[in-house]
Amino acid sequence: MRIVFVGPFAMQPKRTMAVRALPLAKALAARGHQVLLLLPPWDHPQDAGREWVEEGVRVRNVRLPPNLPLAYHAVVTWRLLRAALQHKPDVIHCFKPKSYAGLTAWALWQLKRLRGTRARLVVDADDWEGAGGWNELQRYSWPQKRFFAWQERWGLKHCDALTVASRSLETIVWSLGVPAKRVHYLPNGWWPEDAAPSAQEVANLRQKHGLGDAPVALLYTRFFEYPIERAVAIMQVVLAEMPETRWLVVGKGLFGEEEQLLAQARKRDIAQHVTYAGWVPPEQLPAYFALARVAIYPFDDTLINRCKCAVKLIDLLAAGVPVVAEAVGQNRQYIRDGVSGLLVTPGDTEAFTAATLRVLRDAHLADQLREGARKCIRDHFAWTTLAEVAESAYAVQSGPTNQPGLES
Repeated sequence: MRIVFVGPFAMQPKRTMAVRALPLAKALAARGHQVLLLLPPWDHPQDAGREWVEEGVRVRNVRLPPNLPLAYHAVVTWRLLRAALQHKPDVIHCFKPKSYAGLTAWALWQLKRLRGTRARLVVDADDWEGAGGWNELQRYSWPQKRFFAWQERWGLKHCDALTVASRSLETIVWSLGVPAKRVHYLPNGWWPEDAAPSAQEVANLRQKHGLGDAPVALLYTRFFEYPIERAVAIMQVVLAEMPETRWLVVGKGLFGEEEQLLAQARKRDIAQHVTYAGWVPPEQLPAYFALARVAIYPFDDTLINRCKCAVKLIDLLAAGVPVVAEAVGQNRQYIRDGVSGLLVTPGDTEAFTAATLRVLRDAHLADQLREGARKCIRDHFAWTTLAEVAESAYAVQSGPTNQPGLES
């Protein structure tokens, strides 16, 4: 089968295409399909026109036109559509029903109405973009918010099939009147990476960050999923009970939230116990994960959090890090409480802190969670298995497919 993936942006700095589309494409290529990944690198223009092949997947960045109002968007969309159709695809899978992927899906749907192509149109949703979603977080203008909200609802309803990354998105799509048989639950997954970091690499990181032999509690985060005050409160109570602990913070906020966290740590007089590593390249993350005795994953019960499918949580679990998380959305699919991690009631800071201390103090429990996390991700959320769900959306096979995921 000839399959084209169309993205809304480049492979970086946003990571959706790198951590969702590309590993799925690799898994499909390994199953014998021809997969082309098309990207409009407006947010990383140095990639414009660049092509390469990665594990059987051809990645192509379309060239960008001169930046003329409105015409720019039309030309980028046309170049994506033309490149997709030149591949003579059986399926065109548009990742996100917004931005250039959404515009390409719209153009393709009109072409299908005119019988200009027989390619099957599949749309992927991995976040809620409209009211209560990314429209509330991003600094979009009012016209942009209105347009993206319209794009999302139109795109979810005008396609041959949908893939959705969370159970909450699945429910929302059903509420829009999309027949259940057209909706395919396709959560984010795990792709085998390089070998685990060496003991020397981990020791070097301890020395670099001045961690000594202290037990390390990790906050690997984008900061927007919860109030900064609550994360710092958890840190403070843990340090009051186990002052030998060192907190390691990895990640960068959307709008400088890391500075807020560090300022509050200074205000609470715990800054000397908090190390901020900043953004860490993906290839270095396993060594940072190996430092952690426990990781916390605070997650408010909001619409955007219920709908998202956190790759950072998957990264932690796949690496065998014992995780304490709030029982919201997809967290409940990836973590079976007491087996592959610990779940606490959303917003219960006291319970969250107690669970974190429990893992820090109980080495046997930590080892159980470590092994359970690895097994859960590898057994249920490997992209090699999830590719079967994508094939069902492409109508490769008939009949129901086993849906991945665990309920706690």
